[in-house]
Amino acid sequence: MNYTQNQKVSQITPSTLIIGIDIAKDKHVARAQDDRGLDFGKRLIFENRIFGFEALIEWVKQHQAKHKKNHVIFGVEPTGHYWKSLAYYLTAKGYDFVVVNPMHVKKSKELDDNSPTKNDTKDAKVIAQLIKDGRYSVPNLLDGIYAELRECVKIRDQLTEQLMITEGRIQNVIQRYFPEFFDVFGDWEGKAALCTLKMFPFPSDVQKLTPEIVLEKWKPFVKRGVGIKRATKLVETAKKSIGVKVGLSFAKLELTYLIEQYELYKKQLEELDGELEAIVETLPGATQMMNISGLGAVTVGLFFAEVGDISKYSHPQQLVNLAGLSLREHSSGKFKGQT
Repeated sequence: MNYTQNQKVSQITPSTLIIGIDIAKDKHVARAQDDRGLDFGKRLIFENRIFGFEALIEWVKQHQAKHKKNHVIFGVEPTGHYWKSLAYYLTAKGYDFVVVNPMHVKKSKELDDNSPTKNDTKDAKVIAQLIKDGRYSVPNLLDGIYAELRECVKIRDQLTEQLMITEGRIQNVIQRYFPEFFDVFGDWEGKAALCTLKMFPFPSDVQKLTPEIVLEKWKPFVKRGVGIKRATKLVETAKKSIGVKVGLSFAKLELTYLIEQYELYKKQLEELDGELEAIVETLPGATQMMNISGLGAVTVGLFFAEVGDISKYSHPQQLVNLAGLSLREHSSGKFKGQT
């Protein structure tokens, strides 16, 4: 389906049946109308299950036969993820499927009854009216390798978020019980620092050791970069620590759990990035993009996960619109500002 406003409007013809659907978790509400905005019959409430989708198709076919319509366009206000199953089902059946901007729905509610109140039947009608006026967009429903890539990126985003949360919680524990830790180690994620957090994380643990014993415990895990000088500084710093000295047993248990989570998330993220890079290498145009300085496999993968197959786009402006950007010249009279 075309993407310019005039082309969107021109695709709504007298032979078009417009179906506006208000999406919910368990049950959806559908309204039918023509290109002039005339309602056809009562609403249809159908469940978010296969028998509900089949009931919708049967209901639509009845309206097509009764009102002599040979083209159907379905439209929804994308609510969470609940609309996607219906979207893939209808597009697989060969129907045109579009989405409307939730903000447009919110602002258009008062046009018919001068009331901003919300209900499913009213919203379904508002959605259908917006489609009639060409105020819709075609969702980017990915399939094949691009759908796999999007799922991969979604998992990566979740792992990255969990990793950041875990890192923050680890720093929280350190700041409470051994704030001077960062006077010795610039970064808690370094090998020696992480080794210290695992074996003797709190000042009370370090004070029992000599610099020589600390160095000996580091040796199996850290081959170079730390010596007796760093070990001595750690012991001396621990003796002067102002960290909290109560609740140490469970604080140590918390830190142990957090470090285990941190290492697990990091391992999973590294494995996932390997999978992501393998997928990206198979995509048309990805190699050329990675030749651009600063663009790696992960960045290119994130791009394709949102955009999909770039051969489906006929103009660069479509990608700009997909990104949600509205690039216009800021000007008035003789004044011309930047884009």
